[in-house]
Amino acid sequence: MSSIARTIAVFCGSRLGNDPVYQDVAQQAGKLLAREAIRLVYGGGANGLMGVVADSVIRAGGEVTGVIPEFLTKREKMHECVSELIVTTSMHERKQIMFARAEAFWILPGGFGTFDEMMEILTWRQLERHNKPIILVNTAGWGEAVVAMLEAAVKQGFASEQSRALLQVVPDVETALACSVWQEQGAPVPMDTL
Repeated sequence: MSSIARTIAVFCGSRLGNDPVYQDVAQQAGKLLAREAIRLVYGGGANGLMGVVADSVIRAGGEVTGVIPEFLTKREKMHECVSELIVTTSMHERKQIMFARAEAFWILPGGFGTFDEMMEILTWRQLERHNKPIILVNTAGWGEAVVAMLEAAVKQGFASEQSRALLQVVPDVETALACSVWQEQGAPVPMDTL
């Protein structure tokens, strides 16, 4: 059975970035998720693009689950207006919860943390730990260097074309939504086996 994901994890920057178009796409993502009654699962912060996408969902009447490790609550501002806030003991537990809750993953502009989350979820899919869509929204070409790195790994013999194809690259969030079709196959993988 396949259907549009009802919960989507969005990985994006805890900073705003240098181009206002990054904030625009985060706002568009939030509005679209709320319009389609899709719950946002994200990193729980109130700053940067993370805060922008969460604020946008909330303003549009949507549901938001924030997941943040306890140590980050002392370094970053938690979003206090989300529908559900989960405080974890570690970064790994945070990623496991976001993985378990989401039926698809959107990668919006971001930095090292965004790259880390994308690569881990992509690796889990390559290892057949899930079959959920992973979609990079290539706003203003921000993701081209990441895609080039993945394609270089294929060219150099470190990854297969099939593995590279597990990451879909799209130009905007409307296309990301169309690609967020989840095919449920069997029982979910237990989090402790990831």
